[in-house]
Amino acid sequence: MKVGFVGLGSMGYALADNLRSAGHALTAYDSNPERVKSFARRGSKQAATPAGVAQDAEVVFTCLPGPVEVEEVALSETGLLRAMKPGAIWFDLTTNSPETIRKLHQVFHARGIALLDAPISGGPSGAKTRQLALWVGGEQTIFAKHEGFLRSIADCPLYMGPIGAGCVTKIVHNSASFTAQSALAEAFVLGVKEGLDPLRLFAALRDGTTGRRRTFDRLAEQFLSGIYEPPAFALTLAHKDIGLALALARSRDYPMPQAEIAQQDMKRGIERGWGLRDARISLSLHEERAGVSIQIPKEQIDRLLAE
Repeated sequence: MKVGFVGLGSMGYALADNLRSAGHALTAYDSNPERVKSFARRGSKQAATPAGVAQDAEVVFTCLPGPVEVEEVALSETGLLRAMKPGAIWFDLTTNSPETIRKLHQVFHARGIALLDAPISGGPSGAKTRQLALWVGGEQTIFAKHEGFLRSIADCPLYMGPIGAGCVTKIVHNSASFTAQSALAEAFVLGVKEGLDPLRLFAALRDGTTGRRRTFDRLAEQFLSGIYEPPAFALTLAHKDIGLALALARSRDYPMPQAEIAQQDMKRGIERGWGLRDARISLSLHEERAGVSIQIPKEQIDRLLAE
């Protein structure tokens, strides 16, 4: 296929190179001319503007820092809208704003150009090896037609829903990742402050209940199904344990804001009479705050995990 690629940063360079290696005719652009020249030496064409990338392309990819850069590449005087032909397809790999991608979708759809948001997760090393998750929002028929093509850059392309759904998935993933990292670091530092060897503590935690499981798999244990009985670990016990951690932290004059938030939700759950139910029932308070109900049938969860 004739492919245009805009954005040759740490992720984009490797992704574009995988497309070239897969045999596609590639034209590339980056705001840094040296990046474009370096990439062109690997056997691809170079363009001086985003419009130059899009002029003859059947498919265009953008991999940019954020919403501002995507809008500029899309709508400027030398942007994609000026050059893309009706029937062409644009996959935006950027971690973008759902609002921005939906607005651009309307503009490009009016010109007969399909835009799908397709943010990626896996980092620069994953970009090189194609070990990436690629979460797609937009027209499902277009995704289905191009799923094999998308596997040139990612081994796990997944259709998420209408336009913007890919961006929402990526935002949820990164928000959870960074918050979890903060909570892990907060608790880990408590152990080090109390005199434990950091390397030995790290090795020990990896062997614990949480350390032995993939991070998001823990949601499947009670939260996704909404089944909190019989308890695997009672809320009263969890509240006691986090209270011990906070008492120790206070004795060392060490603040633990992430743990404080978790303890407050546990306290609210106990006040509602949930103390003997599973500790994860306190997570259901987030559903109440958002006005949503999840409750996926357990057999569906088990089937997905088995797959």
